Amino acid sequence: MAILSTQTEIATAVPPAKLYKAFLLVAHVYAPKILQRRFVCLLILFGWFGVYLKVKVDAVDEGNLKFIYTAFEGEPWVQTVEKVTYEAEVVATPGGGSIYKATNKYYPKGNAEVDPSKIKEAEDMTDGFIKAVEAYLVANPDA
Repeated sequence: MAILSTQTEIATAVPPAKLYKAFLLVAHVYAPKILQRRFVCLLILFGWFGVYLKVKVDAVDEGNLKFIYTAFEGEPWVQTVEKVTYEAEVVATPGGGSIYKATNKYYPKGNAEVDPSKIKEAEDMTDGFIKAVEAYLVANPDA
């Protein structure tokens, strides 16, 4: 099976450096505060977080607000996906907000079929977390 690639863009009212820090660099600090009911277990691994998922940070470019990481050995991908790489960046918008942009690459195990509904589910979770981070940062400007 071929590598499946998707792109995500999520606009926020949060300045780029602040979103980059809260969502990518120190998400393990903000996640329990923002999504209290969703996290039963929070694992710190290679400087990022995962819930029933291992995550390895591949590259951090704070100057250009880019962050590349790989997720593996976890839900919902255990049976069908070897790994998923996320090439994320945060770019400024004219109004002072930012856009989270990511290219997501799904590497299937052997001839396994990647379930598109699982990809949609994962991308919806990302969107929900970014919107939760945005709401938290807007409500707590000194955070």
